Amino acid sequence: MIQTTDSGKLYRVRLRRKDVGVALVVLAALGLGWLLREQAISRTELFQDANSPFRMAYPAAWASVESLQDALFNVEDPQTDSAFKTSLTVESRELDPQNPPDLQTLIDRRIEQRSASTAYHFLSEEPATVGGVTAHRLEYAFVTQPIDIARRASLPVVVHAREYIVLAPSHVYYITLAAPEDEFADASARFEQILQTVQVQ
Repeated sequence: MIQTTDSGKLYRVRLRRKDVGVALVVLAALGLGWLLREQAISRTELFQDANSPFRMAYPAAWASVESLQDALFNVEDPQTDSAFKTSLTVESRELDPQNPPDLQTLIDRRIEQRSASTAYHFLSEEPATVGGVTAHRLEYAFVTQPIDIARRASLPVVVHAREYIVLAPSHVYYITLAAPEDEFADASARFEQILQTVQVQ
């Protein structure tokens, strides 16, 4: 007497076990990759100004760069998918203790300075608090040509910027994030996290 077995069903059960195993390994690898990425993104370094109480934590993956302006601190995100890299700049000005300017004067001066940028467009302003002191937030856009070399193809980039003017007892700080328009939403969320670490007194 010859016994027959349903080899098709047996094959499908064995194959299904292997498929489940492969899927679990892939999910574990994806989860590990996501954890490593989050750890790399969330790593920070601390900047401390030698001449004032100013300090803040910034993303460790961002690189220090030279600046044409008189900046206290300037870093950019090398991962930015644009010729114009997302940048974080801090400028500091010492105040005259005998005749310190009020915040509105500083705001008006800054708007006038920024309006010299190509295709400058003012977006918004509102009061804020940074590091426990009075501040004001400006938002604006402008156009820049990040690669200005003759005969080299490079389109202009629309830049969206958010700037905080922070009026401390002895200094005023200008903390500015500038990012390509299509990357601004993610960059500004990170910027707000950075601002939580700022200390100015």
